[in-house]
Amino acid sequence: MTPFGEAVRKLRAQRGVTQREMARALGVSPAYLSALEHGRRSEPSWEFIQRVIGYFNIIWDDAEELQLLGSLSRPKVTIDTSGLSAKATEVANRLASSIAHLDSAALDEIAGLLDAVEPQPPGRLARPAMTPGRGEKLPR
Repeated sequence: MTPFGEAVRKLRAQRGVTQREMARALGVSPAYLSALEHGRRSEPSWEFIQRVIGYFNIIWDDAEELQLLGSLSRPKVTIDTSGLSAKATEVANRLASSIAHLDSAALDEIAGLLDAVEPQPPGRLARPAMTPGRGEKLPR
């Protein structure tokens, strides 16, 4: 599952919307929506994210956070370490080979390390805490 897919699934559950209903409203097939939620499709397009934002009436910062989740939802990632150190290449390869075996605590620790070194644009959250509508929190 991808961060965007997880957010969409939670939004649907909160609102009591089926995949079929949402897919029909957005003009996509239920199979596409399912594949997107489960991470079997590439990251969603900007246009599709905008349709989801409109469908759930998500506003302001919450809409930006859903867009950020969409950009972090590429299920197949390539890391180009050409020109970087041998250690960077080693770490990238080790992460690729072991990520499926890391538990939630280890992934949180790695995410924390990345949050500490990754520059965040002004107004961007390192870890989105989405709210799907006026005052309604998206469960994590």
